[in-house]
Amino acid sequence: MQWVLLAVGIIIVLFIILGEIAFNASILRKKKKKTYTEEIYINREKLRAKNNAFLFSHNPQDVSIINSDGIILRGWYAPADKPTKRFVIFSHGYGCNGPDEFSHMFEFYHGELGFNCLCPDHMAHGRSGGKYIGFGALDYKDILLWVGYLIGRFGDNIEIVLHGISMGAATVMLVNEADPPEQVKFIIEDCGYTNAREEVSNTLKNLIGIRFEPLVMLVSLLCKINAGYYLGDADCIGKMPLAKKPILFIHGDSDTFVPTEMGLRLYEACTVPKDLLIVKGAIHAFSYYDDKEAYQAKIKEFVGKYLKEPASADIK
Repeated sequence: MQWVLLAVGIIIVLFIILGEIAFNASILRKKKKKTYTEEIYINREKLRAKNNAFLFSHNPQDVSIINSDGIILRGWYAPADKPTKRFVIFSHGYGCNGPDEFSHMFEFYHGELGFNCLCPDHMAHGRSGGKYIGFGALDYKDILLWVGYLIGRFGDNIEIVLHGISMGAATVMLVNEADPPEQVKFIIEDCGYTNAREEVSNTLKNLIGIRFEPLVMLVSLLCKINAGYYLGDADCIGKMPLAKKPILFIHGDSDTFVPTEMGLRLYEACTVPKDLLIVKGAIHAFSYYDDKEAYQAKIKEFVGKYLKEPASADIK
């Protein structure tokens, strides 16, 4: 009997240690940038460097806000070449930062569409402060603060588009489900997950070949104890009936990191005006790279439907 109790005790201790390891790997801020070995990602890093250089050649303004936890959040703001009331706020994915995730779309939004562009770093990413990654459950509140920043700086009669990728897509969906102000006109979510708990479970399955829900539950509990939220709090699909603004859903049909079926389920659950673009052959977060024309065409459709005609404004 003692041996049985000892064995059970050892298993419990090992399970808790494994949970701590999984929590630290998934929720703690990354200390260094990920190194890629696959050619497709190496090529993307080269494109990012080129696109970042193009973005910063426009001398974007270094802007910041402080969130409710007292954490300083940083971003880059690039005003349009011609005065406009149209703005886009980019919302990047897990482990990335604003410029790396979105500089490849900057020429389209800033140049072709003539938008003012705000490119923030989420908490515990890039130049922003913070220790714990929010998975959208915390970040959506910060995006609402950025929305408020733009309204406070440029006035009530502005129009804002929210565009998110991966974790950033979950973030903007959660914003949409939190009764955003009227200045937010529509949402673009690219390869966002149904909820963070399902996504962590899927990631674990990809790593070890099986779903191990007890470990996901433990990580979620540790997340609540340390970071203040459960993984299930980032529940985009569960809160979808609360969505207020039109949504453009985009997903690659070869995405296994956030499975394509998650995007389809989100689209089906959506009760506001919506559209769907499935990009053939695209893996996670590669839809714009793989079919830029279709991607841009869908955005232009939404701009035409849900934004007013461009209006000159005294914006400096």
